[in-house]
Amino acid sequence: MSHSTVPRGGSEAENQKKQRTARSAARTTAGKVIGIGKQAGTSETSGDASAGSGATGAPGPARPSGKLRLRLRLRRDRTLLLMTVPALALVLVFNYIPILGNVVAFQEYDPYVSDNGFVAIFHSPWVGLEQFQRIFEDSAFWDAVQNTLVLFSLQLLLFFPIPILLALLINSVIRPRIRAVSQAILYLPHFFSWVLVITVFQQIFGGAGIIAQTLRQHGYEGFDLMTDPGIFKFLVTAEGVWKDAGWGIIVFLAALASVSPDLYEAAAMDGAGRWRRMWHVTLPALRPVIALLLVLRVGDALTVGFEQILLQRDAVGPGAAEVLDTFVWWNGVRNQDFSYAAAAGLVKGVVSLGLVLAANKVAHLMGEQGVYKK
Repeated sequence: MSHSTVPRGGSEAENQKKQRTARSAARTTAGKVIGIGKQAGTSETSGDASAGSGATGAPGPARPSGKLRLRLRLRRDRTLLLMTVPALALVLVFNYIPILGNVVAFQEYDPYVSDNGFVAIFHSPWVGLEQFQRIFEDSAFWDAVQNTLVLFSLQLLLFFPIPILLALLINSVIRPRIRAVSQAILYLPHFFSWVLVITVFQQIFGGAGIIAQTLRQHGYEGFDLMTDPGIFKFLVTAEGVWKDAGWGIIVFLAALASVSPDLYEAAAMDGAGRWRRMWHVTLPALRPVIALLLVLRVGDALTVGFEQILLQRDAVGPGAAEVLDTFVWWNGVRNQDFSYAAAAGLVKGVVSLGLVLAANKVAHLMGEQGVYKK
């Protein structure tokens, strides 16, 4: 019987040789891959540099989607841009071009100088800052400012939190049908005109309203809240709450719908009750939306409802109901003092812009985005 003459150590040496060969091949392959990656990165960098320096020649490799050239982005989004043209045209015609008419605030504007009111601007004499000096010396203007700020404060304290509370209440309702009916009932007054809203309040709280008539039938003295200057500001706030609180909860309900149910389940497993879950899960989810709407509300502080207050101005008198919007309307439209009214409106616009910027800065300090990013 013959035996193999190859020693045992030979097979082990052969296995080690195969392993070294495999490792060497792996290193070679990795080196090639790294070299290709570096070469691609170098060529992309050089392509970007040549594009930025304005060099002509063959186009470089495609850039990431976030770094496309402006021409490529415009070509890619041309359909969407064309869809926005009508809306931009409306904003330009009805919002920005009329701003040029504020030039009459620095004139003694007389629309009867010419047959065309626009041409009359060029024939009206310039008076500089005389109209603004009249405004700051007019006690009626400061009374309107005071009434506007008081109404804004009441609406901010009594009206702004109510949509948040209603959204939390509706969101806690389990049955979808009850939730849908509740939303419909709360939304309905938003579609009423202010004439109808004030008529409803007149039929309830007026001197000939249901409450006053019921009190007189039982031997008590009636009342008329609709003509009481002392409570007029609270009455206006109550009308705004009844009309627009239901509509205001839409944004908050949309924010609550984006909260993951896993967060509530995790909080419940950690032993958090309903109030704890609301405080630590629900309210933090609403915080960005609350900050955004608060900034917008502060920017709209000097606009507290022109139509609503104008309809009730004569009932309580201008001392209680005159705000900046009605002040501008009364002087510009009724008294035809166009330059004076334009100056008052321009002051209101500048102050409102400052309030928006200040409120947005506060939102940034609180860690929120606000209307725009930093």
